[in-house]
Amino acid sequence: MTDRPRTPRRQRGEYAKSEGTRQAILDAALEVFAEAGYRSGSLREIAQRVGMSEAGLLHHFPRKSALLQAVLDHRDELARAIVDFEDDDGVETLRNLVALARHNASVPGVVELYCAVSAEATAPDHPAHDYFRRRYEEVRTSVGRAFERIAAAGRLAPGVNPGRAAVSTIALMDGLQVQWLLDPTSTDMAEALAEYFRAMVRGFDLTALEDLLDAVADGTS
Repeated sequence: MTDRPRTPRRQRGEYAKSEGTRQAILDAALEVFAEAGYRSGSLREIAQRVGMSEAGLLHHFPRKSALLQAVLDHRDELARAIVDFEDDDGVETLRNLVALARHNASVPGVVELYCAVSAEATAPDHPAHDYFRRRYEEVRTSVGRAFERIAAAGRLAPGVNPGRAAVSTIALMDGLQVQWLLDPTSTDMAEALAEYFRAMVRGFDLTALEDLLDAVADGTS
C-alpha cells in the first residue's frame, strides 16, 4: 500500500517567529493607538515601527478593527489573570482590583490606550463601541455580585447599595487613570482605591497583595 503524502509540519522556529512578529505588532499598535487614538492611528505607522510593510502587517491582522480587538483582548487576558470575579470571598475580589490598579501603574501605555479608545468608542459607529458597552455591563455585574457577597457576609457598611457601589468603583478606577496619566505624581491609584474600599467594607486590608502581584509578574513576564 502506498503511503499517503505527509502534510509538512510547520517548523517550531517558524511558529515562534510568527508569534514574535504578532506580539511586536500588538505592542506597536498599543503605542500608536494610545498616542493618536484608534481613528487617527494608521496601520502604516504601526507597520513602520515593527519594520515591516503594511501588506505584511495585514497578513497577521487583515483589518484595522481586528488589530484593535486583539490589543483589547490581550489587555483583558492580563486583567483576568489578576482579578477573579467568581471568588466566593467578595473582599478578595476587591483586593484583586487593588492589585490590578497597582499593576496598571507599571504599564502606562496600556492605560493610555484604554482611556483614549474608550472615550472614542462612545460613538455608536466606532468599531469598539459594542466591546466597551458589553465590557462595562459585565464588569458592573461582576463587581456588584462581589459587593453582594460582602453584604451577605455582614461586612458591608450600612447604607451601601451593592449595585451603586459597583458603578462608583468603576468610575473611580477610570477617573484615577486619567488623573494619573496627566500627572503620575498626583495620586497612587492602588492606595486611593484601597482607601475607598476601607470606607465601605469592614476590616478591609491588603493581606497577601504583594504575593499576588509577584505571581502575576511571573506569569506574564
